[in-house]
Amino acid sequence: MATLSYQRELSITDEYDVVVVGGGSAGCMAAIQAGRAGAKTALIEKNGILGGTTVVASVNFPGLFHAWGRQIIAGVGWEIIEETARRGGAVMPDFSDPYKEHRHWEHQILVNRFLYSTILDEFCAEAGVDLRFHEMPASMEVMNDHVLIAVTGKSGLSLIRAKQVIDATGDANIANMLGYTLESEEQPQPGTLIYGLSGYNLEEVDQEKLVKLYQVAVENGMLLHTDHSPGAIPFLGELRSAGGNRMHITGIDGADSSSRSVAEIKGRQSLMRIYRFLRQVPGCETLEVNYVANECGIRETRRIVGEKKITVRDYVSGEVWSDAICYSFYPIDIHRHGDNTTDIRPLTEGVFPTIPLGALIPRGSDHLLAAGRCIAGDQEASSAYRVQASCMATGQAAGAVAALAAKQDISVREVDVEQVRDLLELHGAIVPYPDNL
Repeated sequence: MATLSYQRELSITDEYDVVVVGGGSAGCMAAIQAGRAGAKTALIEKNGILGGTTVVASVNFPGLFHAWGRQIIAGVGWEIIEETARRGGAVMPDFSDPYKEHRHWEHQILVNRFLYSTILDEFCAEAGVDLRFHEMPASMEVMNDHVLIAVTGKSGLSLIRAKQVIDATGDANIANMLGYTLESEEQPQPGTLIYGLSGYNLEEVDQEKLVKLYQVAVENGMLLHTDHSPGAIPFLGELRSAGGNRMHITGIDGADSSSRSVAEIKGRQSLMRIYRFLRQVPGCETLEVNYVANECGIRETRRIVGEKKITVRDYVSGEVWSDAICYSFYPIDIHRHGDNTTDIRPLTEGVFPTIPLGALIPRGSDHLLAAGRCIAGDQEASSAYRVQASCMATGQAAGAVAALAAKQDISVREVDVEQVRDLLELHGAIVPYPDNL
């Protein structure tokens, strides 16, 4: 049996007040907020570009920032959206006009991925954040009231030390490394690979012929029924929109590298099935895939077990927690495992869900916070708060808490929530307050 002997003493190369792992919607806002608050901050990102799912998975329609005609999420994330719009990279809907018939997508903001990611670079630089691209934590442990992080990159291993760490991986990877208890579903929601199509003539597509060809393709295994959005005429919506974010990639997890690899392969296999099938359809003989996202979009993997847990009842009732630090707004949005349908349950008009600080803290943690879709909640609630605007809000809150904890040399559980709220409001965030305050 071959063995590999690796013996190398690692010396600490860098020290930070706050280290954020994951450069997506939550992680970028966490790092910028911590940096603006005066904390020496690093942001570790496995890719070479910021933006996470918005950019590399092409879910470039972050929302929702408004509810029932009023803005409920602002702060750092909103600054970046506004700057993207100022540079011609986004068009703002009329937020003063509440969407009709629960059509929540009418308030989504389509952003240009390049401009958005470049503006994130600029905001991080302005906040003094040390961007560490092409790196991932290899191991981590708490020692002498700090967190030691062995980071692997293109040059091998290095060792950094931090007072506080924020898990913005989306999959609770850092909480898992540090041994905190996690929750997951036996059947997580399916993923989606976003793509674009061109080179066909929709006017020449015979819809009756399309349906017949589809039925044969499903029967002989050329297609899966999860490869397209539901509807009487399969793929018609995808052709009308020149692509889609409608396929469901089922039977995947995506929490670790092995399962994530399976998700990426399954996503491309699905798109290849779509491509081969549609090129047989009259009017689509020269159809091309002109764009495919770099990564499969993952909706759900693992969540921390936190000091507090957001249930669907809490979310849909608009519970204002005693330690509420931000709002969230989105319908319950569960993509069903095993088929191509979605369980969408709009919120009651006038309900404004909130997120408690306790849901960002792994139970018993002193040096770790979670932000984004891996915060503590049940599957139904997390199907709503996992969206990008809410991740931005929880990310900024985590950045504020981590900066305060590092500055005061205290546990994240000891940080005064009123100080957190004050710091968030200083940087433009909208903060909920219980009625008794």
